[in-house]
Amino acid sequence: MNSAWQTLTLSTLPLQQWLNASYLHYLVGPLRQWRRGSWVMRWANEIGGALVMLVFALAPFVNNELVAVLLAACGAYWVLLTLSEDEQEIKALEADLPLAPRRPPLATPIHVLVLLYWSAVSIATAMSPVKKAAFVGWQKLTLYLLFFALVARILRSPRIRSWVIAVYLLAALAVSVYGLQQWFSGTAALATWVDPASPLSKTTRVYSYLGNPNLLAGYLIPAIAFSVAAVFVWQSWMQKALAAVMVVVNSVCLALTFSRGGWIGIVVAVGVLLLLLAHWWSIYLPRFWRRWALPIVLGSAAVVVILAMLVVEPLRDRVGSMFAGRGDSSNNFRINVWLAVIEMIKDHPIWGIGPGNVAFNKIYPLYMKARYSALSAYSILLEVILEAGIIGFTCFVWLLTVTIAQGWDAIQRLRQASDSHRDRFTNRDGLWLIAAIASLFGMIAHGLVDTVLYRPEVNTLWWLMFGIIASYYMPRQIEVGTEE
Repeated sequence: MNSAWQTLTLSTLPLQQWLNASYLHYLVGPLRQWRRGSWVMRWANEIGGALVMLVFALAPFVNNELVAVLLAACGAYWVLLTLSEDEQEIKALEADLPLAPRRPPLATPIHVLVLLYWSAVSIATAMSPVKKAAFVGWQKLTLYLLFFALVARILRSPRIRSWVIAVYLLAALAVSVYGLQQWFSGTAALATWVDPASPLSKTTRVYSYLGNPNLLAGYLIPAIAFSVAAVFVWQSWMQKALAAVMVVVNSVCLALTFSRGGWIGIVVAVGVLLLLLAHWWSIYLPRFWRRWALPIVLGSAAVVVILAMLVVEPLRDRVGSMFAGRGDSSNNFRINVWLAVIEMIKDHPIWGIGPGNVAFNKIYPLYMKARYSALSAYSILLEVILEAGIIGFTCFVWLLTVTIAQGWDAIQRLRQASDSHRDRFTNRDGLWLIAAIASLFGMIAHGLVDTVLYRPEVNTLWWLMFGIIASYYMPRQIEVGTEE
């Protein structure tokens, strides 16, 4: 059983040996001599980190076209780094990595599944009934996947990883502060976000710079998870105080979006975060707290949530609307969209209609019910099946499975190293990994009932989670200290 699971999650895949034996090996390093003579490329990883930080610093505040340009720059820079790969860079990176591995890998099982998913979507684009429209979505997906490749590469350095996360948290803090200002000063809704017949029809839903409360909630889910981790990772009291402020401000702002999908996402993210933190610190706890710490924390959190729903009327009404079925206009809208999308899937089951909202908007009007126009499927699972068919969806689920499995393996490895007290920095740095896994679960939960995952502000964060988890990967051969 264990062997089958390792095979499914590619845990024992001899990736480096396969790459060295494949023709892809010859694509790495042909510009090596140029790179050795370049003064600028001495800071190759730092330049890549600056590009990634620029994306997260600007994404909430600028238009999507500029974000696309930045993603294209990141993709081009990743290609340049790959073509000029140098052994000297690898040796320099080794000194910056926990556990001092012999050779940090350029590719991981997560990369393999990302490539497989991209290949399935590419075939779906070629098979699409609206090929030109699907090609637009294919271009966008390719930019995001190239961005993932750069992130996974440069975030192998814990120093750059911490910088990137810090920039995102500072940007999220600015977004949340403006959201709180909207709550206190009042702001007009830019769309019909609440059922006009509900008690919440006059309630302010903050959206900050992102223009949509559901999108803002999706953007803040990782911010809350990482700000909690920052409380423990950041060392000075000033930094810890800033992280604590981020936790409070981001949490309050997310609550004031009144996004039911966002609330579901943050409950799942916090639950996973607490489970992983309890496991991470259990090696330091007395026997009593090993057994009861998690039930006490989860029980206390549940009590707080229940009391909040009982005391705060808008919160109670909003949570109650989740169970109103078609009695709530938002629920009714999503149900009608989902039924139409299911009909679309039945007519295009194998390869789907191709990626992107442009392709969706070409096909959906043929199936939609009157007065229920939509920009997407309002569910990540239905969206993936519709865009890439059953084959692409299988690749997507496999990608999620491998990513979570690799993240768990990395937690176990870092936890064992921390237990042996060989590297205290490993103990702190592993908390970023825990936050990334918790964020991934939260974003998936939110994406099950909403469409925000495909917006640049959130999609860049989605692939950041994959990149962070991939950056911790070490082949099993390296873990035991043997040569590849």
